[in-house]
This record gives sequence, C-alpha cells and structure tokens, in this order.
Amino acid sequence: MRLIGRLRDKLPDWSLPPALRRFADMAAVPYRTFAGALYRRTPKGLFARTLLIIVAPLVIMQAVLAFVFLERHYNLVTQRLSDAVVRDIALLATLVEGAGSEEEIAGLTEMARRDLSLAITILPPEPLPPPRPKPFFDIVDRYLSQQIAARIGKPFWIDTVGRSSFVEIRIKLPDNVLRVIARRSQTYASNSHFFIVWMVSTSLILVVIALLFLRNQTRPVERLATAAENFGKGRPIEDFRPSGAREVRRAAQAFIEMRRRIERQIEQRTTMLAGVSHDLRTVLTRFRLQLALFPDSEEVRALQRDVDEMKTMLEDYLAFARGEGDEQAQPTDIGLLFEDLEAEVEILGGAVSSRLDGPPMVNLRPSAFKRALTNLATNAARHGSEVRIEGRNADGWLTITIDDNGPGIPEDERENVFRPFYQLDQARNRDTGGSGLGLAISRDITRAHGGDIVLGASDSLGGLRARVRIPV
Repeated sequence: MRLIGRLRDKLPDWSLPPALRRFADMAAVPYRTFAGALYRRTPKGLFARTLLIIVAPLVIMQAVLAFVFLERHYNLVTQRLSDAVVRDIALLATLVEGAGSEEEIAGLTEMARRDLSLAITILPPEPLPPPRPKPFFDIVDRYLSQQIAARIGKPFWIDTVGRSSFVEIRIKLPDNVLRVIARRSQTYASNSHFFIVWMVSTSLILVVIALLFLRNQTRPVERLATAAENFGKGRPIEDFRPSGAREVRRAAQAFIEMRRRIERQIEQRTTMLAGVSHDLRTVLTRFRLQLALFPDSEEVRALQRDVDEMKTMLEDYLAFARGEGDEQAQPTDIGLLFEDLEAEVEILGGAVSSRLDGPPMVNLRPSAFKRALTNLATNAARHGSEVRIEGRNADGWLTITIDDNGPGIPEDERENVFRPFYQLDQARNRDTGGSGLGLAISRDITRAHGGDIVLGASDSLGGLRARVRIPV
C-alpha cells in the first residue's frame, strides 16, 4: 500500500495506469483510517511497545498451538476412548443376550465392575426414555452415539448431561434393556487441562523474566530523556551517567559531551559580555560626567536623554545576548511574583489585578522568569490603561495570561513582534521607549523553561492577551 502511494506521489500522472491510480486512491482512504485508529489505540511508551512486541507474538503462538494441538489431541483421544468403551458395551450386550440364568447375569455384572470398570444393570423390556437435549459442544455424546450406532446397531439411549461425573447408556435388547454406567473420564481425554496449566504457567514465568530484563533496558533511556529535559529547562542534573546497552551508552555519552560544550560556550559568552558591558558602561559614564560639566541647556538635556537611551538599549542588548542562562532553577512563589508585577504596572499608571489558582510554589529560574513576565506586563501597561494577570497551576503546567485593553496587535504581526529589534509602527516606536527586544527576551526565557508564549486577542478586556505556558 505504501509502495503504491509512493509511486503515485513520485511518478508523473502519465506514468501510472489509470486503473492502478484509481485503486491507489481508493485504497489509501481505508488504509489511513485503519492506521490512524491503530496508532491512537496502541501504547506510546517504549516500554509498553516493546512489551507488546514480545507478548503479542507469544500469545498468538500459544493460542494457535492450543487450538491446533489440543483440538487434534482432544478429539483423537476422546474418539479412541469412546471406541474402547463401546467395544466393551458391545461385548457385554452379546454376553447378556446369551445368558440364561441369574447366576450368569451376576457373573457378568461382577466381571464388568472388576475388569471393565463398568456398572451394568438388566432392566425389564420397557420402552427407552425420550431423548435428552444434546449438548452443543459435547463431543463425547457425538462420538459415543456414532460408535454405538455403528458397532451395536440396536436402539439405544444415552445421557452425558444428567450426572457430570458419569455417562449412562441404555441398549434395548430383544428380551430386556441393558443399562451401563461408565465414568466420564473413561470416554474422553480428561488430562488436557494439565497441558493448559503448564503452558500458561511457563508463559507467565517467561513474561515476568522478560519484564525484568526489558525494564532494565528501558530505564537508561528514561534517565537520558529526563536529563535532557532538565538540562533544557535549566534544572540541575544529578547522578547521571551512561548505562544500559551499547547504543544507549553512546547516546548518553554524546549528550554529556554536548552539555559540556554548551556550558563552556555559555561561560565564554558570559565572560565576553561582562567585559563588553564594563567597557561600554565606562564610556557612557564618562559621557555623563562630561555633560554634567557643561552649563544647563536644551542641547545638553537632549544629549543626556540620548545617553540614557543608549544605556537602556545597551542593557537590553546584553540581557538578550546573555539570556539569563547562568541562573539555576529553584522553588519560586508565583504569588509574590504577581505582587511585583502589580507594582511595576502601577508605577506606569495602569490599573492592575491578579489571581492565581493552584499551588503557588513552582521550580523555575526566578530572576529570568520575572524579567519575562515584567516585559509582558509593562508592555501591556504602556499601551493600555487596565491590565489583568491570571495564573493557573494544574495538570503539570503553569499557565499565565496577561490581558490589557490597549489597541492590540494585528493577527499577521503577532509572530513578527518576537523577532529581535522588530517594532510596530503604530504601537511601538522610539517615543514609547524600548529597543524591540522585550518580547524576544521573554520568549527566549520562556522557551528555556520548556514552554512558549502565544499572543492573541483578549476576550475580557478587548486588547491583547499574552499567554505564557511552562511545564512544572
């Protein structure tokens, strides 16, 4: 099916016969439906999938083996046992017909009990009882009836249901009725369950052993995934070392080397940025001292504003380049963080309210995350008069929304504003301050925590909504 689909996609329309093209189009729909349904219902984890790969063939093999072998074995043994019992009954019927006295009948009864394990009784020549209901799956009734009809050839009545441990057979003879009671185990294979018990018990033992070995093989993969996830979120990685199969060890060792290179690169970049920051701040401080020596005038005040703007831009550039990558994650109270955001918005003259649902303590980088939320909150306060901050900590995720009643951002520009140095002509320009890095810094910090920021329209205030979502 996939081969036909690939041929249909890669080859020109004229290279496939019309009939084959129509067949591929018709067969692709049910195939995709079946594949999608199968994917939704199968387990997604490596341990569960590997276990399914091991257990499913084992169960299928056991089922086929039980059906084929036990069916043949059960039928064959039951047929042979039934045939042997019917032979004994045929012999007894012949002897009973030739017996002329009570002593001979008593001798036959004792012989049948002692040598054949059959209990026989001679009944008066009365009509046979009406036929009893036939069991649907009882092959004992079927085989016994076939053998009696073939070997004895006389009217008979059989009951394999009334008493579960015995089988009762009545044969109508010319002068009387022969009643034979045999143990049910004499007529069918009664030891098949031992095979089932052994098969199931050994399968369970093998599955348990496979589970233990499989768990030891998948645990290093889980540890590697956890270490990579913690490293991506800036959390400390404790006691991680390569283990498991050779391929897993190679992947773990490659991750350790990659982490060392990234940490070394971050350290070098931080050192370089510290030097650049010190040198540029020294120059800006010299400018401000020199401007302070000049008499107060409009030109001097304009130059001072330019120096302040350069300082602000420099801080933004350095913060964006640094990315707060050297800070370690630690438990942080989101409620206290919301109070700091309210203070920042009130300084800008905006009305603000906040609410938090769920546990307030979250493990994250407090300074970096506060900077990300502060950029969003101050942007909302600069372009709107009312700001609403709401947080929810549930289901392993911390979701924070910041709404304002400002003009908002056009839908086709909501991704562009996250680009560094990008500014909207209508809403963000030099008059409002900023270098076009605030949202870029916020998204960079949020993604460093394993989450993301999405902008949309505010349903409550009618302006812009910034939605921050990180795993906790």
